[in-house]
Amino acid sequence: MTQPAVPFLDLKAQQKRIAPELRRRLEAVLAHCQFVLGPEVAELEEKLAAFCNARHCVAVSSGTDALQIALMGESIGRGDAVFLPAFTYTATAEVPLVLGATPVFVDVDPRSFQIDPAHLERRITEVKAAGRLRPRALIGVDLFGQPADWPALNAIAAREALFTLDDAAQSFGATLRNRQLGTWANTTATSFFPSKPLGAYGDGGALFTDSDDRAALYRSLRTHGEGTTRYEVLRTGMNGRLDSLQAAVLLAKLTVFGDEIAARERIARAYDERLSGAVEIPARVPDSTSAWAIYSVLLRDSAARGRMQSVLREAGIPAAIYYPRPLHQQPAYRDHHDGARLPVSEALAERILALPIHPDLSEEAVVRICDTVISALR
Repeated sequence: MTQPAVPFLDLKAQQKRIAPELRRRLEAVLAHCQFVLGPEVAELEEKLAAFCNARHCVAVSSGTDALQIALMGESIGRGDAVFLPAFTYTATAEVPLVLGATPVFVDVDPRSFQIDPAHLERRITEVKAAGRLRPRALIGVDLFGQPADWPALNAIAAREALFTLDDAAQSFGATLRNRQLGTWANTTATSFFPSKPLGAYGDGGALFTDSDDRAALYRSLRTHGEGTTRYEVLRTGMNGRLDSLQAAVLLAKLTVFGDEIAARERIARAYDERLSGAVEIPARVPDSTSAWAIYSVLLRDSAARGRMQSVLREAGIPAAIYYPRPLHQQPAYRDHHDGARLPVSEALAERILALPIHPDLSEEAVVRICDTVISALR
């Protein structure tokens, strides 16, 4: 008998678990009709800031808008170099270009997939020697849920006077050295896209900072650059406000978020135990915990990955490729790249494959996935 398909992400199961609180929260918004930046947004900001032990949280319309507002706050623009990993989602590179700056792509660690501090130093040296761009900012991405090496990144940034922006779109809920992500960089941005560990039912995002001045600036920028009144416009801003309905969804999900992070960790450890030796499992970043937005393994090459995908598909098990092409090879960014080879990012794009991971993935499903992966390699 054919077994039922395994969901890559099961938002329906999660919704069933939080249904009473979710309904209560949504009905409150429908009752007061403050649909944009309503009281739920302020409550969410307060709770998220407390979760991260950050002085300020500013809720915005998406993770991408969070990145853009943060860079706008530093007046990043034409002639500025923004250093970021080549192996990540497009939004990280897209935002500097939208603002007129130039993304400078940096290679990543071959096992943890996080930005490589040693290569970052080399790329900064290369940019300074070329003399065309001013090194201004570093966007470190906490890829797939694990933290980047922020102590090393911060040391480099301090030496080079770089603004640091933590792209924690996939890693809200992770820790480094017993400290929640959210305050390791000058500013941290996260996403509440539905597939994220803490996801809304649409787009949403947030900024975290300990700076009073930056927080005030972010609040102005997210609302068309307004000042103390709605029609006092102090600067060029954008429409980056969060909807109250999305805040209500996130508040409901926060009630189970800790349990869900723990469930993701249990599943990741089960994968580690069963798949170690069969495929390359992700290396754990030392002295950290992960939000496990994505659990990716490495196959021998693209042909082996293609065969694995085919076997999994036939068994009703979805798998995904994050990411099939590094950013410096994307058509949109090739003309902005200085031509440097980034061999680790290029190799990862040929070998990486993500397996299902979400809090409602059963132990039986994990066993089935692992058995299918191992049998496909024989």
